[in-house]
Amino acid sequence: MKKILFLLAVTALSTVSAQDAAQLKSKVRHSIDELREFVAIPNDALEHSDINLNLTWLTKKFNARGFNSSVLPTDGESLFFAALPMEDNKPTILFYMHFDGQSVDPSKWDQPDPYKVVLKSEEDGVWKKQSFDSLSSDINHDWRLFGRSTSDDKGPIVMFLNAIDLLKQNNVDIPFNVKVILDSEEEKSSKPLPKAVKQYRELLEADFLVINDGPVHVSGKPTVVYGCRGITTLSLTTYGPIKPQHSGHYGNYAPNPGFQLAKVLSSMKDDDGKVVIPGYYDGITRDAKTIGILKSVPEDAATINGNLAIKTPEQVGSFYQEALQYPSLNIRGLGSGWIGEKARTIVPAAATAELDLRLVPESDGTRLKELVKKHIQDQGYFITDTEPTLEERMAHDKIMRIMEGPVTNAFRTDLDNANGDFLVNTLETVFNDDVVQIRIMGGTVPIAPFINELQIPAFIVPMVNPDNNQHSPNENLKIGQLAYGIQAFYGLLSSSP
Repeated sequence: MKKILFLLAVTALSTVSAQDAAQLKSKVRHSIDELREFVAIPNDALEHSDINLNLTWLTKKFNARGFNSSVLPTDGESLFFAALPMEDNKPTILFYMHFDGQSVDPSKWDQPDPYKVVLKSEEDGVWKKQSFDSLSSDINHDWRLFGRSTSDDKGPIVMFLNAIDLLKQNNVDIPFNVKVILDSEEEKSSKPLPKAVKQYRELLEADFLVINDGPVHVSGKPTVVYGCRGITTLSLTTYGPIKPQHSGHYGNYAPNPGFQLAKVLSSMKDDDGKVVIPGYYDGITRDAKTIGILKSVPEDAATINGNLAIKTPEQVGSFYQEALQYPSLNIRGLGSGWIGEKARTIVPAAATAELDLRLVPESDGTRLKELVKKHIQDQGYFITDTEPTLEERMAHDKIMRIMEGPVTNAFRTDLDNANGDFLVNTLETVFNDDVVQIRIMGGTVPIAPFINELQIPAFIVPMVNPDNNQHSPNENLKIGQLAYGIQAFYGLLSSSP
C-alpha cells in the first residue's frame, strides 16, 4: 500500500514507473473533461432548476462508479447522498462537499460565459487562452481552468470521482465504508441543513467527517484544518429627518444619521482593533501546545501585510493565526445618502451599517448579538426591528433599527484526535512533505449540524489553490491541484486507519 502511495506522489514523479505516471496523467486529463462538463451546468443556489440539473448529473456519475445514491428532500433544495456498499467490519468516513455556487455577473469575467470553462496559461503576468487540444500531448500543471465553481466546489467532487476510478483500476480494497453528502445551498447558508441532518441521521452515521472545501494553505503544502469560524450578521440603521433635507437649510439643525452611526460604530472598538464591548471575548484561552501549533503554520507577517498593502495589522492577536482564535466584529457594508459623482448637498434620512460577526466555538452568536445590542442601547438608543413609526420618531432622540441574521455555529476538533493524526500522517506519506495544521480557519462552512447531531469529529482537507478567486469573477482551478486532489483522495481511501 505504501508503495502505491509513494508511486502516486507528485513530488516523486522522477521515480514513478511509466505505467503509474501514465495512470495519473490519464486521470488528470479525464478530470479536466469531466469538470468542463460539470461546470457547464449552471448551479446558482437561487435557481431551483439549476440544482435539479446538477442532481441529475451527480446521480449518473456516482452510480457509474458503483455508488448507491439518493436525492434527499429538505425544506429547501434537495441534498445528494451516495455510498459504496457497506461492510460491518469497516469504519465509516463521510465526505462533505457542495455543488451549488453564487450568482454570476458575466460582465465582470474575462470570458463570455463563466459556465464554459476556459483554459489559460500565464505569461508575464497576463493570462492567455489556450486550446484544450494542446493538452493531448502534455499537461502543464501551472495552467488553469477558469469557470464558476471550478474550485468552489465542483473541482473537489471531480477529483474524488476520478480517485475512485483509479482505486478500482488498481483493485484497491478500500478500508473504509465511504459515504458522500453534497450540499445544494452552501452558498446561501445551508438553512435546511440542521433539520435535514436530524431527519437523515441514520443514513449519515459515520466515524468521522472530512470536508473538502476551501483552499490549501498559501504555502501550497498539504493542509488539514481542525475547525472553522461560524458567522452571524446584524444590520444597523440610524435615522435623521424623515426625508433627505437641504444641507444649507437644515445643516446644524436636523440630526445627521451618518454621524450618529459613525459614533456608535467607533465606540465598539479601540484604536488597536479590539472589541471593547464587555464580555465579547469571554472564554477564549490557549495553552502552550496550542500556541505551538498556531506558530507552526508557515506564515510571515511581512508577506501578509505586503499582500494586503497595510503597514500595521490590528492587535486582536499577536500574529495572524492567533487573531483567528477570537470572534470578530466587522463592518461589511456602510451607506448613507449618495457618494461620488452622485453626491448631493443633503442631510440624509438614514444611515446603515451591515455587520458580520465571525464566531469561534467559545462564542455563542446569539449572545454576542445581544451584547452588541445592549452596547447600542447603553449609548441612549431606542431599538426596534421595524421601520420606526412617526410616534416613535417624535418620542426618541436616537433610534436604531437592528435586523438580525441567522447563526451558523463554529466547530473545532481537538488537535489530539486519532482521526486527525490519520489524515496528517497519510498526507505526509503521499506528498513526502510536512502538513500544515490549522486549528481554526477564518471562513465558515456549515458543518456544525453534523457535529451536533452525529457527535463525530470533523476535519477540513482542502484541495484547491489558494489564489482561486472563489466567490469572485475569474474563479479558477490550477491543473496541478487536480493531480493533488486525486492523489490525496487516493491516499486517504487506500490507507488503513
